[in-house]
Amino acid sequence: MMRVALSHYITNGLSVAFGLVLISAAVHLWLGPVAASAATVGVLVCAPPDMVAPRRGKFFQMLPAPLVGLPLFFLVQWLHADPLALGLLLVPATFMAFVGMAWGKRGMPIAISVMFAMIFSMAMPATGGVAGALERTLHFGIGAGLYVVYATLAHAALNRRYRVQVMADLLLTVAALMRVEARQFAPRDETRDVRDAPPALLGQLLKAQAALADQLQTTRDIVLESPRTPRRQRLASMLVIVLEMRDQLLASELDLDALKTHPNHAAALNEMRQVLDSLADDIVALADALLLGREPARVADRRPRLAAIHLPEEVASSAVVQMGPTIAMLARGLASRIGHINDEVLHLSAMARGEAAPDLAVVRANWQMFVSPTAWSWRPLRTLWHWDAPPLRHAIRAALAIGTGYAIAVVLPWGSHDYWILLTIVVVLRGSLSQTLERRNSRVAGTLLGCVLALGLLSAHPAPALLLAVVTIAQAIAHGFAVRRYLITAVAATVLGLVQAHLLNTGAGPIFALFERVADTLIGAAVAWAFCYVLPSWERRQIPALVARTLRAQALHAQLALGLGQLRAVDNTPELEWRLARREAYDSLSALVQATQRSLSEPRAVRPPIEPLEHLQTHSYQLLAQLSAVKSMLVLRRDRLTPAEVEGPLARAAERIQQAVGSAPIAGPVPRSDPPSAALAGAIPLPDPFENDISPWLLRRLDLAVGLATQLRDDAARILQPAAGGAVPEPAG
Repeated sequence: MMRVALSHYITNGLSVAFGLVLISAAVHLWLGPVAASAATVGVLVCAPPDMVAPRRGKFFQMLPAPLVGLPLFFLVQWLHADPLALGLLLVPATFMAFVGMAWGKRGMPIAISVMFAMIFSMAMPATGGVAGALERTLHFGIGAGLYVVYATLAHAALNRRYRVQVMADLLLTVAALMRVEARQFAPRDETRDVRDAPPALLGQLLKAQAALADQLQTTRDIVLESPRTPRRQRLASMLVIVLEMRDQLLASELDLDALKTHPNHAAALNEMRQVLDSLADDIVALADALLLGREPARVADRRPRLAAIHLPEEVASSAVVQMGPTIAMLARGLASRIGHINDEVLHLSAMARGEAAPDLAVVRANWQMFVSPTAWSWRPLRTLWHWDAPPLRHAIRAALAIGTGYAIAVVLPWGSHDYWILLTIVVVLRGSLSQTLERRNSRVAGTLLGCVLALGLLSAHPAPALLLAVVTIAQAIAHGFAVRRYLITAVAATVLGLVQAHLLNTGAGPIFALFERVADTLIGAAVAWAFCYVLPSWERRQIPALVARTLRAQALHAQLALGLGQLRAVDNTPELEWRLARREAYDSLSALVQATQRSLSEPRAVRPPIEPLEHLQTHSYQLLAQLSAVKSMLVLRRDRLTPAEVEGPLARAAERIQQAVGSAPIAGPVPRSDPPSAALAGAIPLPDPFENDISPWLLRRLDLAVGLATQLRDDAARILQPAAGGAVPEPAG
């Protein structure tokens, strides 16, 4: 609870609530209560885009909401008394608002704000005439304009705190991934292909990796912006360390399957698991210290504990060269890779404590190339106008849903609150069935719980000052959890709406309003759910493009990771192209994982082939792990390599991976490939990696990487194979 209270989304919610109170009170004192009511609506309309973001471009990120919302607010006020004309306005305006979702995460809050401008205008009493509509619109514009200025200034003032909070949130996400990785160290009795891993654990691992990739970009955008001060540079360096730690975490999975089949190593694996859990605890403690503003405690070095892990007596003499690695060699290598994770945690702690100097070269390399653009571009809009574009289909779907919801609201006996149905449709209807179902359930449950809380509060007849405090807190919670956990937002928004309606209509009892609120929420949720099946954008339509993007990213990352530049370099100069390729490899894979997860909520007849998709995701992460291990050898242990022996294989491996996954996948039935380790276990003579040249071990990693690339190609072919091969046909419409 303390972590939630100190998080950036709660801080952001409190900032929005404070701005609401400040502007409402100022307009109330200046122009009176009626003007303050319209100004409050202006603030609420501009609040959705006010999220934690870079300082640069904040004003222009906030500006589209009032610019587009202002004329729509006026038109709704003007047409308020004419239901037919109002309906004819709502449908095309909804379409244009949802077209804004073509800009992705940046466009969605703007679209929601534009819809709020119309819906909250409907919620206000009719003015009767153009003059009254213009006056109220003026007050609306005053509130909206003041809030845009306030939000820009408040965000600049809170930027220092936001940097720390998003970094702490990222560390908590890394710790969660580390704990999932540690769970894989449980031994098993028989050899299995990785594709036969327990589905629950495999699914958790894929989701944890995707969550980290998503969180990383948000953190990059804020922490890497203008790292000019020593404090900002330390935070930016901590982010770079987390990026390297992610690669080390992936590499920790290498050879784990072979070790888990040997019961003699169960105790050693359990010790390694405990070390990983302890390192996760250290990262959590570091995140807590950042949130509390304290100096982090010094982290203990766990390499001695790793060195003390007892290995079975089958350890071979270091002078013996064997065909293929022994199990003891694999165990020592795994412990060594966990040692690298330990080193990164120590480095992270030292950086947070100010005991290590930030690597300014890496910070500068990441500064501008790895943050999202803040300028608006017309390109997403230009590429929208084709029938299969999901944002276009979603905009049509939303316009039809709003039109249907409005028609239902007009004929209901309590038509004075018609906006509640439309508000529910706007916040529930999403681009995919999975997201809509999640929103539907949260909205209904949150409304019911919020009604109970509001009824209990209003039944006690509290003082107006207390109700104003409740409204402020509810607004902070509703905004803060809108993206994080919508159930909490739905509860807070329901309390906010009912209490605010009670304040504006002091003579009315809350019971009938509560009944209306529940009924309208159920109707709106049902309409949104029903329209998910109108012009649906099933995930299987997007899967081929996502698979192709993933394979291209894997091929480019392999080409750059296996390049000879680092091997021949005299120092560890940052490789910008490789870092960009690595980001795209993770991001493309994260998008594929999320699409696969969403498809599980869709009708069985239209789902993509889930099993080969999971195989492709798993093998993609394994390929990244093998390449990370190779890259680590080239960077950290190149003094133990023989360049003449590895330069040729590096180039050939990059070429073979490019041939396997660098071109578009070809659909067709393919046989299931053997795991690469099964075919290559004894192909290369391997000396002890801790006392000899490690070139043979690098060659082994290259062969395993090539084998995984072949499996990726086969997985992609299974995903795209025709219906005769087992996939369901593409649904019509």
